[in-house]
Amino acid sequence: MYRVFESLDALVTLVEEARGVPMTSNCVVPRGDVLELLDDVREALPGELDDAQDVLDRRDELVDDAAQEAEQTRSGAQADAEEMVAEARAEAERTVAEARAEAEQILAKARHEAERAVTEGRRQYTELTDRAQAEADRLAHAGRAAHDRYVADGQAEQARLVSQTEVVRAASAEAARIVDAADIEVDQLRRECDGYVDAKLSEFEDALTKALRTVSRGRTQLWRGSSPSGSPDAVPHGRSGTGMDLID
Repeated sequence: MYRVFESLDALVTLVEEARGVPMTSNCVVPRGDVLELLDDVREALPGELDDAQDVLDRRDELVDDAAQEAEQTRSGAQADAEEMVAEARAEAERTVAEARAEAEQILAKARHEAERAVTEGRRQYTELTDRAQAEADRLAHAGRAAHDRYVADGQAEQARLVSQTEVVRAASAEAARIVDAADIEVDQLRRECDGYVDAKLSEFEDALTKALRTVSRGRTQLWRGSSPSGSPDAVPHGRSGTGMDLID
């Protein structure tokens, strides 16, 4: 084909450079050169046409080969994709199983820790309550004893002063003062006892509040960490998520 193009280019150049005939658009070209170029074109064309015909004849074969190769490529790619999807699914299932097992382990540990904290809190509560009750009973007994003693002293003093006419009024006033002082002291002892019991109960309430907050933070971190998507899972039914459901 390059030979044909070269011969045609040479023929065009020969015509363009030919000497023109005066008063006409004709020109004078060398006959031998033109015929030689035309012979070259004639000799080159059959081979190029045969090559082109061969390409045309093999077109269907080439198209079929290309289609078969494309189908093989597509089948191989599909098989590879299915294998990759199966491997990815297996890996995801394994990861989910490991995460679920770890979450259950952490949950069991947190539940055990919460139950231990609640048991310890109940023990401390019972201990503080018993101690406060004993202290209250002691203070009440001491108050009653002091009251009885002051009343007895007042009554004795009153009886002693009754025998003396000139001091009866003073004795009555002193006896009333002693009785009032005894009542005041008893009330003060009772208030001190109540304040002591209230302070101990407040300390126990603070301890229980801190323990419940610790349990609540642990469970909240647990449910946040067990979500595959980063977002926390829903709290199971029957659980408040604050640790209060662990207390009867």
